[in-house]
Amino acid sequence: MTSLRVLAVANQKGGVGKTTTAINLGTALAAIGQKVLILDLDPQGNASTGVGIAEDARPITSFDVLAGKATISKSATKTLVPNLSIVPANADLVGLESALMSQPNRNFRLRDAVAAMLAEQKVRPADVPYSYVLIDCPPSLNLLTLNALVAAHAVLVPVQCEFFALEGIAQLKQTIDQIKATLNPALEIQGVVLTMHDARTALSKEVAADVRAFFGPMVYETMIPRNVRVAEAPSAGKPIMLYDYDCPGSQAYIKLATEIIERERRLRAA
Repeated sequence: MTSLRVLAVANQKGGVGKTTTAINLGTALAAIGQKVLILDLDPQGNASTGVGIAEDARPITSFDVLAGKATISKSATKTLVPNLSIVPANADLVGLESALMSQPNRNFRLRDAVAAMLAEQKVRPADVPYSYVLIDCPPSLNLLTLNALVAAHAVLVPVQCEFFALEGIAQLKQTIDQIKATLNPALEIQGVVLTMHDARTALSKEVAADVRAFFGPMVYETMIPRNVRVAEAPSAGKPIMLYDYDCPGSQAYIKLATEIIERERRLRAA
């Protein structure tokens, strides 16, 4: 697969594993031969920290991209993982909404930046182009998430296997449908990832069953288990596959990446 796919990792509920999924899915896709770019759109910059980019090593950030001060290509920073780069983020993003308040095209900033990156890649055919851009969205439906959903081909929705998991999912689906109807007709839900699953508890099983009943075949077979090693990895500034390749969380993300690529192939063949 050579053509670029842009996937927004989104859920307005916090603590569901968006950043963990963006980092580790990006690493798993890179490990199986894809060239991947993570776009960190969360002012907390956790995805940037989680792939080892220190705060003082982020001279150009996603704020600069959205403010029109830098291109994605210029902002992309290589990570420890071969084939995986990131456009880092920091707290500057908090001020983006007010900075773009009077701009008529503020919802399309990221889409235009991605289009510019694609145009750059065409004039540099010797460079291997990105096959995936994963956008790590903040835990709210604000201008940053809106830009991500307008720029994306599809949305990846992480859902935590805990009480209140379905709360807000209907609202997110409504938002996606609204954006599809008005700003991005091609937008689809690529899939739903069940995260922090604990096979020993009845609650986890019940939530997984509820999410599968709500979304049907959109829910991936692979579930990401609740795993201490996955929780520890970001503090070491490493994706789980570099931190502990053999742990269940690491193996689950490799399976998920394979499942996503299979689904992408089927979508393209349809």
